[in-house]
Parts: sequence; structure tokens; C-alpha cells
Amino acid sequence: MSHGDRIARLMIELDDWRPIIWRRVEVPLTSSLKALHDVIQAVMPFEDDHLFEFHAEGKRFAIPDPEWDGLRHRTFSAKTTKLGALVDRGIHKLSYTYDFGDDWRHTITVEKALDAVPGADYPRYIDGARCGPPEDVGGLPGFELFLAAMGDPDHDQHGELMRWHGRPFDPERVDQPGIQARLAKLARRRAIGKAAFAKSQNKVH
Repeated sequence: MSHGDRIARLMIELDDWRPIIWRRVEVPLTSSLKALHDVIQAVMPFEDDHLFEFHAEGKRFAIPDPEWDGLRHRTFSAKTTKLGALVDRGIHKLSYTYDFGDDWRHTITVEKALDAVPGADYPRYIDGARCGPPEDVGGLPGFELFLAAMGDPDHDQHGELMRWHGRPFDPERVDQPGIQARLAKLARRRAIGKAAFAKSQNKVH
């Protein structure tokens, strides 16, 4: 069976934070690491305003940048590296970092590869726990301060952070409808891309 008929069930965990903030998703094995980045952004969620990188098997995968790359730090393209190719090489764990300032580090574990469900849309959200940190909150220390202030109306930074965030923050809530809506956009984009590719192949023949 080809990668086009297979999916990977992934566990995404935010590193160095307790209780664990995690998401479980299913994505096609044909997905690029850039597409996986888009999925992680959708389910945590983040706003995709910053750079990212993956590391696996001692290699760095990102969007190559001539100013960053050198002989000692070669970057492999996240746009052309497929998840299935890594799984085929026996790689079942990747590290993912988003926003090199806030330094949000995640562990991505391939729990299993399995057949796609006929007619199902991918990527697909399975389950998860707890709300991810807001964009630009200041990394783990900033997130800790944010939670303390947002949870205490008497905290001296409560009003300031409430205005900054714009709404109350429930650390235990997973915005499943919002996640589903974001993933639906990615699934539509994938379907359009597959249809365009199939059309181009028909023209060739």
C-alpha cells in the first residue's frame, strides 16, 4: 500500500511544562514537514507568526535560509521532506521548535501508521488536553506569569494581561471547535492540491 493510502497517528507534547499540554492528530504520511508545522500551529494553537524547525536523526529541517545555513549547520527543506520518508527510515520521534524567541519546544511521537479511513478528511484531530500558550507570551516563564495573573483578579498585572489577551483564559479548556475549523481549512487546501495534481497528470497522459 502506498503512502497515499496511509496515515500517521501523532502525539504532540509541549516540552518542559506540567501538567502536560498535548494533542493527538492523524495526518497523511505524504505530508511534508511544512504541512506538519501547519497542523501543529492549528491544534495548539499558535498564529504562525514566527520561524520553526524540526530535528530528527541529528538533522535540521526548516525553510532554508542562506544567512542561517553554513557548512556546519545544513538545513534540509521542510517543504520537500515527507513524514512517510522519515517513518520508513525508522524515525518515530521528532523535536519541533516554534518561535526562537519564546522557544516553544515540542516532542512529536509517531504512535502508529495505519490505513486511512475511506472518505475521511485529513489532517484530523483526535483528542488533547489543556490550552496551549498564547502567541508572544514570553516563553515558559512568561506563560507561568500569565497564568498566575489571569487566574487572580487581585494580581497586579491581571488587568494589563487581560487587556493584552483580550479575553479570559481557561488553562484546562481545549478549543475543539476552533481546532476543527483550522484543520478543515488545511484539509480543503490538501484536497484542492490533490485535485490540481490529478488534473495535471491527466493532461500529461
